[in-house]
Amino acid sequence: MSKLLTLTNVSRHFGGLKVLQDVSFDVRPGTISGLIGPNGAGKTTVFNLITGLLPPTTGDIALDGKTLLGRKPHQITRAGIARTFQNIRIFKEMTLLENVIVGMHRHMDYGVPGLLFALPKYRAEERRARDRARELLSWMKLDHKADDLADNLSYGAQRKLEIARALATEPTLLLLDEPVAGMNSTEKTELMREIVNIQGRGYTIFMIEHDMRFVMGLCEEISVLNFGKIIAHGGPEQIRNDPQVIEAYLGREDDEVAVVPGVAE
Repeated sequence: MSKLLTLTNVSRHFGGLKVLQDVSFDVRPGTISGLIGPNGAGKTTVFNLITGLLPPTTGDIALDGKTLLGRKPHQITRAGIARTFQNIRIFKEMTLLENVIVGMHRHMDYGVPGLLFALPKYRAEERRARDRARELLSWMKLDHKADDLADNLSYGAQRKLEIARALATEPTLLLLDEPVAGMNSTEKTELMREIVNIQGRGYTIFMIEHDMRFVMGLCEEISVLNFGKIIAHGGPEQIRNDPQVIEAYLGREDDEVAVVPGVAE
């Protein structure tokens, strides 16, 4: 089966500290996949390597068969990868609509003269951008607040706005870094539906998330990272009952494998 994202024997060292060691996995197109693991396992480092914020010490990262090594973050965005961050990064002094339009700038082709003199091509591009931004906000159920300042949103709504802005870059692969962090149960359920709808529109989604019920309810394939190494890969049921995964989360008690609430029951 085809692979959209492939990591092959990827390692990342910081001096003598080996944060990642020979990490290999792939993400198939059109799927929702997840990367899980205890705190400090190296999950965010994986995202930083994929998006070019850090170079790998060894190994290769490829999108649709083409290596991403040596590319800068903006070049990787142009190649088709967008991400959200564990710590929300939105422009709180801008409206929701303006935040999403910011993500579209690489697709807007009107040149400096068009901008300076408001030429017809510029006006047409701006109309198209606004229409698309409102559409993306509607996907996240935020279109009714399009003209509100982002700073006035709840924490959960700000996370959804960040996803809409990431989608504005028209990515092939959407990376979500702890998308439900800080959300209540109702917000989590709503976002789950919205992520499924995004997938249904042809996007591939790869997420880091600590909420195991959210991951197990959404992801078709899950990779488990522990102490910088992949210890398991498979479907939710396989991961839920994997002894190494259970041990990674709770350790062993009296030489018996412990049960992870929400993971193994």
